[in-house]
Amino acid sequence: MTAGAHRSSAINRYPAEVSVVIPCYNQAHFLTQAIESVLQQTCRSFEIVVVDDGSTDNTGDVAARYSEVRCVRQENRGLAAARNAGLRASQAPCLVFLDADDRLLPDALKIGVESLAAHPSCAFVYGRLTQIAPDGSRLSLPVQRQVENDHCVELLREDFIWTSGVVMYRRSAVDMVDGFDSRIDACADCDLNIRITRDHPVYGHGQVVLEYRHHDASMSRNAALMLKTAMTALGYQLKYVAGHRRLEEACRAGKKTTKEYFGRRLVKELNGQLHSREWRRMMAGCLTLVAGWMRAPVR
Repeated sequence: MTAGAHRSSAINRYPAEVSVVIPCYNQAHFLTQAIESVLQQTCRSFEIVVVDDGSTDNTGDVAARYSEVRCVRQENRGLAAARNAGLRASQAPCLVFLDADDRLLPDALKIGVESLAAHPSCAFVYGRLTQIAPDGSRLSLPVQRQVENDHCVELLREDFIWTSGVVMYRRSAVDMVDGFDSRIDACADCDLNIRITRDHPVYGHGQVVLEYRHHDASMSRNAALMLKTAMTALGYQLKYVAGHRRLEEACRAGKKTTKEYFGRRLVKELNGQLHSREWRRMMAGCLTLVAGWMRAPVR
């Protein structure tokens, strides 16, 4: 019997209410916990799609242990492309994109489904997160802004949603904007949310639904990558905000905040690389830092 098989009969998956898409690239050591966090949900109407994005570890073997999991394999194409592959392979009307190193809290799907039902005009609902260490131990509960209105404006100023796992989307809304943009891999979730909120209301229910893991291999810890992709993502919004004063001001404010936040982190990294004589990495980081202060391309 495969892991988790004894729970199969308790899961009403046909038709499922929620598709949980878990992209995974060489994070098999965390994947078990991500899958188990879905299997332990109080909402039992779900499907799980793991996307093995060209992993060289045993990601496929871990996914295969679970009869409840459908695994899609592809050559390594990045996080956004993996999420899109999971989107195409899944079927439920509601979507959660759970990173392989994070964990859902037990009521996460129930809260999302009920919030969408209570707000039928909303394209997605989102909650809050708590933080965990690499070993899964609980860290702090960070202060997150609660935004009531003008979500598109506020997302241009700052990605207050933080990560995709706290969001439950209506599939129709994600399909309407053609999913994630693979050109801005690290910030594709914020870009998706901005594109959706241009034309559709969303709702923040304020409940904690996700355990977000901090570890050195996390994409968000790469300051150079985050600076580059965040600035590019904001640059892609320019032609849509042109002529709308509040949106233009928000976009400028967002670029300033991004430069300051990731720029400070990158300078700290560059100092470390200077002392350790990592010349090649330092040069690449310097180029990213300079480019971050230049105008990003327009979509």
